[in-house]
Amino acid sequence: MMKNIFTFFICCVAYVGFAQQTTLVDFKTATVDIVIRPEIKQVGIDVQYEFEILKDTDTIFIDVGQVSHYEVHKQTFKGSVEDLGDQLALKSRFKKGEKHTIGLVWFTSPTKAMYFIDWNTVGGRKQVWTQGQGKYTSNWLPSFDDVNEKVEFDFSITFDKNYEVIANGKLIKKESPNDSLTKWYFDMKQPMSSYLAAIAIGKYKKKVVTSKSGIPLEMYYYPDAEAKFEPTYRHTKRIFDFLEEEIGVPYPWQNYKQVPVKDFLYSGMENTGTTIFSDSFLIDSTSYVDRNYINVNAHELAHQWFGDLVTAKSGTHHWLQEGFATYYALLAEREIFGDNYFHWKLFKSAMQLKALNEGKGEALLNPKASSLTFYQKGAWVLHVLRSKVGEKPFKRAVQRYLNTYKFKSAETNDFIKIVEEESNQKLDDFVQTWLVNPQLPASFYNYETLLTRGSKEKESLYDYLGGISGVPAMVAQFRTFNSKKENSEICLDISRAINLFMNDLIREKDPIAEELIVNLVKNIPKENSEERIQTYKKAFATNNLMVRQAIAQTLTEIPVELKSDYETLLNDASYVTKEAALYNLWANFPADQKKYLDQTKNIHGFNDKSLRTLWLTLAIVTKNYSGHDTPRYYKELSDYTYKSNHFEVRQNAFVFINELRSFSDKNLADLVNGAIHHNWRFAKFCRNLLDTILKNPSYTENLERTKKLLTEKELQFLEKRIKP
Repeated sequence: MMKNIFTFFICCVAYVGFAQQTTLVDFKTATVDIVIRPEIKQVGIDVQYEFEILKDTDTIFIDVGQVSHYEVHKQTFKGSVEDLGDQLALKSRFKKGEKHTIGLVWFTSPTKAMYFIDWNTVGGRKQVWTQGQGKYTSNWLPSFDDVNEKVEFDFSITFDKNYEVIANGKLIKKESPNDSLTKWYFDMKQPMSSYLAAIAIGKYKKKVVTSKSGIPLEMYYYPDAEAKFEPTYRHTKRIFDFLEEEIGVPYPWQNYKQVPVKDFLYSGMENTGTTIFSDSFLIDSTSYVDRNYINVNAHELAHQWFGDLVTAKSGTHHWLQEGFATYYALLAEREIFGDNYFHWKLFKSAMQLKALNEGKGEALLNPKASSLTFYQKGAWVLHVLRSKVGEKPFKRAVQRYLNTYKFKSAETNDFIKIVEEESNQKLDDFVQTWLVNPQLPASFYNYETLLTRGSKEKESLYDYLGGISGVPAMVAQFRTFNSKKENSEICLDISRAINLFMNDLIREKDPIAEELIVNLVKNIPKENSEERIQTYKKAFATNNLMVRQAIAQTLTEIPVELKSDYETLLNDASYVTKEAALYNLWANFPADQKKYLDQTKNIHGFNDKSLRTLWLTLAIVTKNYSGHDTPRYYKELSDYTYKSNHFEVRQNAFVFINELRSFSDKNLADLVNGAIHHNWRFAKFCRNLLDTILKNPSYTENLERTKKLLTEKELQFLEKRIKP
């Protein structure tokens, strides 16, 4: 699973419960017939499991969640089925070698793991989608929370014929039971953990390309967003072909589907053969500069081998999934963007790990470690291990590991043992140093190949800036070294540094040179001087989007000498730059506010409408600008809080309405609705803002009126929130 691009999170698979059961019984296949009624958030399931007894036992468990009703309609063993609340216990005198079947009819209204989007809302995107990892598929499908139990799931799903239904496996046929419904049949050939079961339903179109090895790559998008298809899925086939060749093991599933969904919990989820990802990554060409799907795309695809084909046995070994997926995604990015980009991203992650290491650090084999450890430290361990044992032994070991444990589970020692055998090296010290010890070794900071460029002048400058300790640290040390200098002298030094890296930046598009210039620009002294003005002009002249973006984000008090240069930022192909430049120009030059608003009037920006909501707010508060359009602008801003909008749009609207102190009763009702949203990040934001409003006595009457607009569930939540 991929972390959110803005908020790093950890949502480890819960490797708990009944690991021993897999030594007693092997559930082979599940034939699952599903009917979904989204308007009432109900799912009906008829599932038939076939299983084989591996050892004599008297009890077998199936995990169940929020069941409304169930019944056993078929069983081939003599005994009983007992409801234990969150499990069904199959009781019998099971003998080794026996093969049995059990059929269950099941009705439930899941509150997690299956999500019903916008079905009782005016407008919006009506969808149904699932998220099993961390949420438990057993909440909507009687299945197995233990990741070590792998089953071949074959789904058939009945739903409104006007929608597309997508699930794991190959679509083998469709039937029409009546004029309004279609039944989709999906076939899987291999087993998988229950948390990887996936369904996505919505209004979609798709385009299909075929990989070099013949695998169909199905890429879904919204019918009204066809222009976003290419920027979103850019390099997808190249990533797929590269990873299949680099890993050296054929892609293990029949096809590969990618489906964007609204209000997803994370950036992406690597369900078997069916990645579901946040539609925030369904982007246009301008968004691509700042928020593209490439890393998430490669990360989730790598999981199809590392996590789906071979699954970590327990949380202790979670890095076998996230570390591998992170590392191979970096390798895919190197294929696209080059060696310097690859080394630079590794270096930036090293600086994050260095900060973590300066505390207590975290062992990679700690099941309660942070996402930074599982993802980034895991990737670094593989990078160092590859260097230590050699590329060929490393690749052979990875291939043997995947082939040995395919469609099974594995532990860290399983992988390490294979690497030792393929490399003819003992790795006890390596494991202790890199996997067991919470602190990183001192050798971790000797990554001199990254910043060694072969030029004596450049090398001396790197030394002058403080050595290899991260660009922000380098710049900070640079400022310290120059603390006794006049600001004008510091500006001259920064200007010299910009000159030094300009050729690499322009000719080679070197990310290291780019990041150095960006961070140097961010540290230009604030005191005005001619040297400062000329340094900024030199930075403007790089015509590099990221350097210019750094100016937009950090130069908030704009000298009049730089006004014309700064105004050109509104034309840059970056929504981040446009948004920052609009606000700063508006704040610095009141006489030209109307000009800036007119220039950006029709730009909505990212899917989250951060630029549009800023524009509406500025238009409303700008004197003599909006005039008779003010009610229309306010209505547009206010309407963005409504629950049919993406949660990111709603959040931005709430921010600016709060700034304006202009909450309507409907906005407050939308805020309460957001506070019980399934997306925990958005819910947390709404709860915090709601708590602030509840403390403000000026909203007391509004809140009383708002109660009349709430559903019973929303009203209960608000009443509990109001009480001390």
